[in-house]
Amino acid sequence: MTSKKITRRDFLKLSLSMTGGLSLLGGGYTWLIEPRWVEFTSNDLPIRNLPKNLIGASLVQISDMHIGNRYNWRYQIPTLEKVADLAPDFIVHTGDFISYESGQQIDQLHEVLSHAPQGKLGTVAILGNHDYGHGWKMPEVAQSVVDVLEYYGIVVLRNEKISLNGLQIIGLDDYWATNYNPEPILASIEKDTPSIVLCHNPDVVDKPVWAGYQGWILAGHTHGGQVKPPFLPPPILPVRNSSYTSGSFDLGDGRNLYINRALGNLWPVRFSVRPEIATFTLKNQTS
Repeated sequence: MTSKKITRRDFLKLSLSMTGGLSLLGGGYTWLIEPRWVEFTSNDLPIRNLPKNLIGASLVQISDMHIGNRYNWRYQIPTLEKVADLAPDFIVHTGDFISYESGQQIDQLHEVLSHAPQGKLGTVAILGNHDYGHGWKMPEVAQSVVDVLEYYGIVVLRNEKISLNGLQIIGLDDYWATNYNPEPILASIEKDTPSIVLCHNPDVVDKPVWAGYQGWILAGHTHGGQVKPPFLPPPILPVRNSSYTSGSFDLGDGRNLYINRALGNLWPVRFSVRPEIATFTLKNQTS
């Protein structure tokens, strides 16, 4: 049996074909697989003075659904059905329900939220910048989103708080939009009351508005960058503080931040940043 000598031209052809094939595979994964490959993450949520009846309770955070025409969002319906199967005690939504273009997004939101589960002890939400329409300056669009959420039994907090079975949830309206006013509600938090804060844009944690609040802040907005090169930070993040990517952050002053990677996509591209449903187990913080 004789062997054929591989010429430089043959080697270059083989290298180019392999590179093209890998690019197609990578592109297919980045566009077609990972944007719909939802990860359910598990986290502890230690809260000071948590009542005994809530120790071990479950909380699910859903963020940044971005219902609209930029990508096929219908994979979110079976994902919400999986959340329902978990039967969580609390469900919180941290904004950007739609990517607004027209009134069509309100109809699309109805289609998705008709499958949205309810927490056994309560379901609450805040708005994100995209829920305020073009330029984040259309309060009438935000009100339409609120109307849909309330139709499906979701309580919307707009610089407000609610107590659910001994847990106080504070919801801030969006930092970039027309109703941002966190100081009064944050100043009203009683320090010994077990509390969590919902805040769409994590940049707010660096603002001097917190009035000594100590506890967890659940945020979204960044999507984790959606694309993360190996061993490098995400190249694009819609925040001033580029350290706020995704996951947990100890802010060093008694506050802790969790940034959700988003269920939806601003654009249908993800690499090494899977969409997320964050699940939490409530614990009593002892120190």
